[in-house]
Amino acid sequence: MGDAAGWQRIRVPASSANLGPGFDALGMALGVYLECRFRRAESLTIRASGRDSACISTREDNLIWQTALAVARDVGAALPPIELEIANDIPIGKGLGSSAAALTAGVVIADVLLELNWKPARILDEAARIEGHPDNVAACVLGSIVASAIDSGGVARAVRLDLPERYGVAVVVPDFDLPTVKARQVLPETYSRADAVFNVQRSALLIAALAAGATWAFPAALEDRLHQPYRAPLVPGLDEITKLRAPGLLGCALSGAGPSILVFYQRGYESVCDLVRQIFAIKGHESEVFWAHIDERGFELTRA
Repeated sequence: MGDAAGWQRIRVPASSANLGPGFDALGMALGVYLECRFRRAESLTIRASGRDSACISTREDNLIWQTALAVARDVGAALPPIELEIANDIPIGKGLGSSAAALTAGVVIADVLLELNWKPARILDEAARIEGHPDNVAACVLGSIVASAIDSGGVARAVRLDLPERYGVAVVVPDFDLPTVKARQVLPETYSRADAVFNVQRSALLIAALAAGATWAFPAALEDRLHQPYRAPLVPGLDEITKLRAPGLLGCALSGAGPSILVFYQRGYESVCDLVRQIFAIKGHESEVFWAHIDERGFELTRA
């Protein structure tokens, strides 16, 4: 994957997971990025800048570095110390895959330093194993919209498709955090058959609608009973937001574990994002719109 001695740069996109009904299965790569420059060094040095950089550890426990160390352990190799410069644009704790981006960066850095020459599928598999589910990291690795699963042998499988050109996406990011651990704690251990069937139907409908550009299938294709109803008490306004209907609005969904909102719309109707902001405002929260185009490529590694 490149020269393991000089400076290298990796850029990893943010991601939105679930996309409504596709809980732990669907993900989308967004054009907001984590960038890292790294090279071998005499001792570990980490510097962080950019959005929420105060939340990024510059010590040994840094998630990118710990992920690289985990890969080295998995392959029975010793990882040399590095100089690591992190420039982050992904909001942390907002449901935009900041940890998945860091994990993906860590796997790629280990791949380069240990000269493993892994193909993207192997990088995805390793990142998904460490993350515990494949939806965010699949988007980080492959880009665009990705359906993914862990097969019965424990291997990550992922298939990529493109968003129809006449559709746009944006993310409305409110002024509060929601830790993923907390958002997962509110989910039930079991679901009724009716709710499981409901989500299987919507997930299938959503993938088909995105593949065929079937606008009429929305917003039904974004409906969900597996996670959003249980997380609604943690995200003021979520119930009202998912029920929004307006010309040009395909629908809204919680981005990952939240609290950010993924908005699907027909191009030319960008103003529908203001409807989401208005609901957050009524609930007492400021928010901002990220006009995040779909990242088509996934992570990119270059000489720095």
